[in-house]
Amino acid sequence: MAPAATNPTAIALFCLLLIAAASSSAAAAAAAYTNYTVGGNSGWFFDEATNATSANYSAWAASQTFNLGDYLLFNTNTNQTVIQTYNLTTYQACSTDDASDDDTFQYGGGSEQFGEALSVAVPLTLEGPNYFFSDADDGAQCQDGMRFEIDVKHGAGLPPSLSQPPPPPPYAEPPGPDAANPLPVAVVDTPGNGGSGGGAGGRGPAWGVSLLLATPLLFF
Repeated sequence: MAPAATNPTAIALFCLLLIAAASSSAAAAAAAYTNYTVGGNSGWFFDEATNATSANYSAWAASQTFNLGDYLLFNTNTNQTVIQTYNLTTYQACSTDDASDDDTFQYGGGSEQFGEALSVAVPLTLEGPNYFFSDADDGAQCQDGMRFEIDVKHGAGLPPSLSQPPPPPPYAEPPGPDAANPLPVAVVDTPGNGGSGGGAGGRGPAWGVSLLLATPLLFF
């Protein structure tokens, strides 16, 4: 029996469907990760004159859904700090004094200028509870509402750029208003979306991007 004739139109249509499916998958993968600006347009600020935050961060966080590979963008300045921890005790204490160097990280340190504008991007690299706060003013900002917690879902999983982190730079003490001497600065310059972190399921270090310094807290 002679083989059935091949229909060129059917083949072309099939190829177009494959291309469309591939494009759709790529678009879905790109859309799977979201950048969230913490506090929306209000940013990450604390008014020492009124002892008030610029936004209700707990309410903001409760209105969002977070997944692995998403980024939290903190538009702030050096009057505040950005602390990420997986340790509930550290979060509740508003202090890093008893934190471990593998569960608590500070972003944005190293500038000797008080009140300098700062943009901090923090990738979400570990499923489950993630806690954020500012420990400036010996934890007073945190106690007055400069904190929030989120529950990170698996989502599409970590993208390759966040799966293999480089070693962290050394810790640098955050500046105070009377800081006189420059502190060492290590700028994390990472490819792609910028920044990388430990894989899901392991307490790997979190990382920042662009103009920030991401440092684990070290204790001696």
